[in-house]
Amino acid sequence: MSIAFLVTTLVVVATPGTGALYTISAALQRGTRAGVVAALGGTLGIVPHLVATVTGVAALMHASAVAFHTLQVAGVVYLLYLAWLTWRDRSPLTVDETETPRSDGQVIRTAVLINLLNPKLTIFFVAFLPQFVRPGSDDALVRMLGLSGVFMLATFVVFVLYGCVAAGLRRQVLSRPRVVRRLRQVFAGTYVALAGRLALEGR
Repeated sequence: MSIAFLVTTLVVVATPGTGALYTISAALQRGTRAGVVAALGGTLGIVPHLVATVTGVAALMHASAVAFHTLQVAGVVYLLYLAWLTWRDRSPLTVDETETPRSDGQVIRTAVLINLLNPKLTIFFVAFLPQFVRPGSDDALVRMLGLSGVFMLATFVVFVLYGCVAAGLRRQVLSRPRVVRRLRQVFAGTYVALAGRLALEGR
């Protein structure tokens, strides 16, 4: 494994995107556990992209404008849906350590969908992973899977760190209703901005 691969992976993973944003949002609303669960969901959302890359499906999607744009539109719609839910949410947020957390399955499902409906992630792996695998080598598949595992581990660790930091600030944030309202508006606006960026991006 090269230093170039590790550095590139850390840069890509640490750059805040939809997965990191959702992890931070979950941690602020429901604490460290929810942040970790969201990080797990965001990491699991990478698996279909990796499978597509390894099996060659990604190459087909890259060549097919219809397939790419279909997934692109689905991603835009889902991000706008998240923005709408966040904007209209008026429920009070409290810090209660004895409170039963929301369904882990619901948090994971949302996090998985956020990364799943991002065609750029698959295209990224098509262009990124092959650069670190020797063409025609007998262990090419094993090496690609190993590098993919490292990428997923880095994703999980970085997202957990984001979640832990957000959870650490939770009491200070949630004790100020105006800050909570503004944060929701910022998250909603960011989801809209990410949807717009995704909609305008070409292959």
